[in-house]
Amino acid sequence: MQLQLDDVALFTRIAKLGTLSAAARERNVPVSQVTRALTRLEAACGVRLLHRTTHGLSLTDEGDTLLSYGQRLLETTAELDSELSGKLSGPSGWVRVSVSPLLAECVIAPSLQGLYDRHPALHLDINADDRVADMARDGIDIAIRTGSPNSETLVARKIGEHGRSLYAAPAYLARCGTPQHPDDLARHHLIANSASPNLNRWTRAGGSTTAALTVPGHTRTDNTAVVLSLVRHGVGIARLNDLMAAPLVRSGELVPLLQTHFDGGRVPIFAVMLQERHRLPKIRACIDYWAEWIAGMS
Repeated sequence: MQLQLDDVALFTRIAKLGTLSAAARERNVPVSQVTRALTRLEAACGVRLLHRTTHGLSLTDEGDTLLSYGQRLLETTAELDSELSGKLSGPSGWVRVSVSPLLAECVIAPSLQGLYDRHPALHLDINADDRVADMARDGIDIAIRTGSPNSETLVARKIGEHGRSLYAAPAYLARCGTPQHPDDLARHHLIANSASPNLNRWTRAGGSTTAALTVPGHTRTDNTAVVLSLVRHGVGIARLNDLMAAPLVRSGELVPLLQTHFDGGRVPIFAVMLQERHRLPKIRACIDYWAEWIAGMS
């Protein structure tokens, strides 16, 4: 049986995406080209791989078998290619990353040029979305997430952590004064997040939930980026992600407040990978670099 590896790869995507047209859109090729590849693969195997009905596609028993073996074949080939090319010229190729918009802005974007300087043959495809991606279906190599996943098919490596603190702009503090104690906040303009009420419960240091300050907000917004913009423009005080605020503190645009009085709520950041791909040099190179970069922010 003479199989073309690219035809096997295309078949696995058809099976995951559910339609020939979706696979064609993903590859940016005509549907006819996908159909010819599938016909060629079925001829090489000597069996029908898919049932085609007006309701869509479904795998035959033979198609299900090929999918299982085909995925292992592709994974082994990719790992071999990456290992060999990595030893010869360093990590290379495309890495598809799924990440929340916040972490994309605070971690991926500012660190990316440094990653490219270290590994010039790498290329990143960044999928910035708050939803949790289906890594196998969406072809994701690395998912940057807060909280460890509970799945035997995934490998998670902690690459850092983040917390939240109170911040204000120097212009606001010059106009309204700098609070020295949590009780002083009653006289200040506080900015709340209307989309995530839990972010408006500012827990006092020591872990006592009864001592938490619930912030109705002098100003409210449902967008984290807008919260940051309001703080930078001197509208008031807000509780911000420390990764987001760190470069602005260094530049003098923001001032941290009452850090010893409120719980920072440290949350781990994980790089999540499919179990069969986490050893690929290009993936290890990205994760090692981001762990180093996040550690350097603290």
